[in-house]
Amino acid sequence: MTTRTVDRTQELATFLRTRRERLDPRDFGLPRRRQSRRTPGLRREEVAELAGVSTDYIVRLEQARGLRPSVTVLEALARAMRLAPDERDYLFDLAQQRPRTADRPATTATASLSGLVDDLSPLPVLLLNHRYDILSWNAEMVRLLVDFDTLPPSERNLVRLCLLHPQISRSYPDREKVLRDGIANLRTAWAAHPDDPELNHLIVEFIADVEDFARLWADPEVRHQGRGRKVMHHPEVGVISLDFEMLVPMQNPDQRLLIFRAADDEGRAALERLRSR
Repeated sequence: MTTRTVDRTQELATFLRTRRERLDPRDFGLPRRRQSRRTPGLRREEVAELAGVSTDYIVRLEQARGLRPSVTVLEALARAMRLAPDERDYLFDLAQQRPRTADRPATTATASLSGLVDDLSPLPVLLLNHRYDILSWNAEMVRLLVDFDTLPPSERNLVRLCLLHPQISRSYPDREKVLRDGIANLRTAWAAHPDDPELNHLIVEFIADVEDFARLWADPEVRHQGRGRKVMHHPEVGVISLDFEMLVPMQNPDQRLLIFRAADDEGRAALERLRSR
């Protein structure tokens, strides 16, 4: 039986096309054409001219014809299409032109980091790998989300829980944004680890079985979201606004700490009530 994987060449083609189509010709001072534009954004020949490559090269890239652009070409394309830093990194990852992190992702928590998760109490903390598998957690995170010990190890994945766990998926008033952000982060992680079979399997499974995931995956957003704010509705203490930080240890770059803090006085009071329970 052949294991299905996400097609990196096709993803590169889709990413380049969608980024070209979102560009506004007026931002580039391009002359108006006599004929009307039948498609949004810049034409392929305009991107080719801005990047200093041939139109045929752009066509072949967007048709997923197996090209592997050089670093020089990728830099030129990133400048021509005015990619944001996260998008530029994603482009380099898709083309396999960025240094890789560890090939074997952590499946268990490093002892020192697991101890740090506990030491960061009373802040709710998770330790994750690049697949967003949950490796370690503290009591405060259990009270905030779910008792991870009650879940089979195969279900201890943050994206899976946000998609499919009844309690967690209902806890976000703006679930669409939470899912969109999470999938954009997962796409970025996949581009950095395209040969990780379990990550590929996870994405293929979600595309096939989870309608929301398939819909949002089709829109190639990419993002390294290291900090932000989430609003949750907790069944015991009501609405909580939380700021989060994602920290990557220098000696264990394949692991990351997700730390939550109350965003306001009401959030601090809500977390205190959870701790007292």
